[in-house]
Amino acid sequence: MYREYLKGRIGSLIYITGTLIRGFSTQTFTEKEFELTPDQYVILNLLLENDEIMYQRQLAEIMFKDRANISRIIDIMHRNGLIEKIPDSNGRRIYKLVVTEKGKEIRNRVLPTDKELRAVITENISEEELNSMFHILEKMNKNIRDKVKLQI
Repeated sequence: MYREYLKGRIGSLIYITGTLIRGFSTQTFTEKEFELTPDQYVILNLLLENDEIMYQRQLAEIMFKDRANISRIIDIMHRNGLIEKIPDSNGRRIYKLVVTEKGKEIRNRVLPTDKELRAVITENISEEELNSMFHILEKMNKNIRDKVKLQI
């Protein structure tokens, strides 16, 4: 009986926690007057962690965002000089994404705040608990990821 109760609440708790983290991040970015959103910061990190060159489609798959949403974010980042869109030789509407110097500078300025946010979010949670939570969420993600249809 308790297991069924937990199974019924887990989705709500994950959703609410995700919403709170997103709101906390957005609020902090706004208060500190950063020139980008948390989503844009995640994209800069992904690009920098992957040798700075990725395709829009790869980002959409990693972030699990539909094509229109990721396109809009990328266009704003390009307009703001955070990334460059380099045409791919295999297709005229396919672009490689590269972080500009301005993008690197802003990302490095935000990094300490990102670490502070993570510290607040994970306060009073042991490394073992974090590890377990990570693996559990990864399993849940795997259970449902291929069942959600997005235009990526």
